[in-house]
Amino acid sequence: MAGSLLHPDIERHLLREEGEVVLDAVHHHWAAYVRPVLEGLLGLGVLVGAAFVWMQIAWLLLLVAFWLLGRAAWGVLREARDRFVITNMRVFRIHGVLGQSLATMPLSRILDITVVKPVHGRLLGFGHFVFESAAQEQGLRDIRYVPSPDRRDLVIQRVVQQSGLRGPRP
Repeated sequence: MAGSLLHPDIERHLLREEGEVVLDAVHHHWAAYVRPVLEGLLGLGVLVGAAFVWMQIAWLLLLVAFWLLGRAAWGVLREARDRFVITNMRVFRIHGVLGQSLATMPLSRILDITVVKPVHGRLLGFGHFVFESAAQEQGLRDIRYVPSPDRRDLVIQRVVQQSGLRGPRP
């Protein structure tokens, strides 16, 4: 499946020849879109308000409205094009609107996963992952707004266990 404006192309980053398959492709929880949507609504409000003020200051309100609307659109695109992918071999994150970044971590390098669930995250059903790896510098550390974080954590723990990277259970 090729990527689109709202969806990055995950398939082209898979090591198909090595037998890599996607177990879960995680998009952000809807809570990640709250800020851009509120900015967009504020931009629309300012745009409507510009029609009811003096012409001398209406241009300033129009500039503010278009800035807010552009910022909102960028925020929605940024969140929509951010994916956290769990495969049978590694975890990776692909994100970016104009440019694209890919951060990957083989399952063997994952030392610890911390699942952080703030109060509002527990209420709304999302959490944040913090990965610790054997590397000093890592491009894949914080994954924010993960829906159903406990289920996603179990998927990762299960694939690590099944791959034999942690040894059999006692």
